[in-house]
Amino acid sequence: MKRLMLTVLPLVLLAGILPIFAQQTKTPFPVTLEKQLAARATNYTEVSLDKNMLAFAGRFMNGKDADEAQAKKLIQNLTGIWVRTYEFDKSNQYTHDDLESIRKQFDGTEWSALVRERSKNGGDDTDVYMKTVNGEIQGMFVLDAEEKELSLVYIDGPIRPEELS
Repeated sequence: MKRLMLTVLPLVLLAGILPIFAQQTKTPFPVTLEKQLAARATNYTEVSLDKNMLAFAGRFMNGKDADEAQAKKLIQNLTGIWVRTYEFDKSNQYTHDDLESIRKQFDGTEWSALVRERSKNGGDDTDVYMKTVNGEIQGMFVLDAEEKELSLVYIDGPIRPEELS
């Protein structure tokens, strides 16, 4: 009985704690749309790194390696990084309205479109948005829509151009 309690108790505690972490990892993309795109995709990748996960990843970066030290410095102040890539086996698996529902989230006084590339056939569109607060870059969003692939990248937190070089 004691052995059973020692085995079950940590599982019960873990089950109670996991929903708290799940609530903290909120995606910046419409959840319903994410599910729809994932259902249509032949392959999809979802990466969600909140502040805690970025700090954890930073522990594995070698501070002696110049590139890794630079990356570690860059991510230490970020709130999160979210990446979504959906690959489709045929065209027209996402619509113009799907893209507009994503773009709409980045309309506002803090967000500025740096790049808006549109193709006549709608198969190759690219958007890059920058979030600026009090003259400081506080986020970036990239949407890359190709005929059979859709990629979304959202970086939340301070980004200093000099650190990107």
